[in-house]
Amino acid sequence: MATLSSGPSGAVPSAGLSPQMFFWPLIAASELVAAQASGFARIMTAAAYPSSVPSDEAPWSTTNHVRLDLPTMRLRDFSSGGDGTATLVCAPFALHEANVADFAPGHSLVETLLHGGCHHLLVTDWRSATKDMRLLSLDNYLADLNVAIDEIGAPVDLVGLCQGGVMALIYAARFPNKVRKLVLAGAPIDTDAGSSLFSATARALPLSALDEVANLGDGRMLGRRVLDVLRPTLIGTEGLQALQLQGDEAEAESLMERFSAWYDRTVNLPGVYYHQLLLWLFKENRLVEGNFPALGREIDLADVRHPLFLLAARDDEFVAPQQLLNAARLVSSEVVEEMTEPCSHLALFMGHAVLNDAWRRIARWLRQDGAA
Repeated sequence: MATLSSGPSGAVPSAGLSPQMFFWPLIAASELVAAQASGFARIMTAAAYPSSVPSDEAPWSTTNHVRLDLPTMRLRDFSSGGDGTATLVCAPFALHEANVADFAPGHSLVETLLHGGCHHLLVTDWRSATKDMRLLSLDNYLADLNVAIDEIGAPVDLVGLCQGGVMALIYAARFPNKVRKLVLAGAPIDTDAGSSLFSATARALPLSALDEVANLGDGRMLGRRVLDVLRPTLIGTEGLQALQLQGDEAEAESLMERFSAWYDRTVNLPGVYYHQLLLWLFKENRLVEGNFPALGREIDLADVRHPLFLLAARDDEFVAPQQLLNAARLVSSEVVEEMTEPCSHLALFMGHAVLNDAWRRIARWLRQDGAA
């Protein structure tokens, strides 16, 4: 097993209750987590809340076209040439839109991978859930991912970001012959390893609260509600930490304005999908237990034998580094490389220093052994 050291890198609350009363104990993983869990669940699942789906198309920094239009996503093609192994970025589908992978010049994973020689490059652009999508399950998303990879031409190099990394790992275990190399960044795999905001919350929530998610909010988990609970905890720091800004003051101010507009755009998740992910991944840790169902079979991570690159954030507020790095002992891959960057969660995908250090190394790693 090869190991790399990190390079230099720089809802509406109940009356009278502040969101910090719910979230600070969760972040600290203190004993107050359990005491506040049911109140947190009420905030997240209360039905009386305005919901919306962005009507305008999210801005992308790099020229692309829609290669395939599927019920759960648009497959965006950023390719600049090359007929060899394609690189598919499996973007997050949790709170913000998929253009986290292509935020702005100098803060774009797409740009970094293209410049690093991954010329045949595509991204999953997941759709925000409408009311008609409320019953979609994880299987629906995996099935569309499978269609997209068949369209591109297997095997592909699969790059999974955050929750997209969970989906990428499940896919690689379910269809091992359709993946050549696998990169996971900031993905919660072993959710019992260490404590994070998401895992601590899921462990504390009663099952009855999870059952409510599929029935309230028009059958969806509303991204706006999640953002309203998170914002009081993170406001004033998330942009600076995520972008790792360099350059003149005017450019930094422009990027911060762009980040604020991006951060305010959220996606809604189907209630069934959210319920499955929260219960099976965070509460029951089924990927580790070996009983995570996907497209008719239970996933065995020992079926993952692909060369694997794990990229964690030391200061990740949502995914404890060990929750990702423990994947190395769960798979059968002979080649596993690990890297931990001193950064926040979002900086893994849009931070200037991380992109120019860790992701440049990953691009070189992907190009080895016949990549285009």
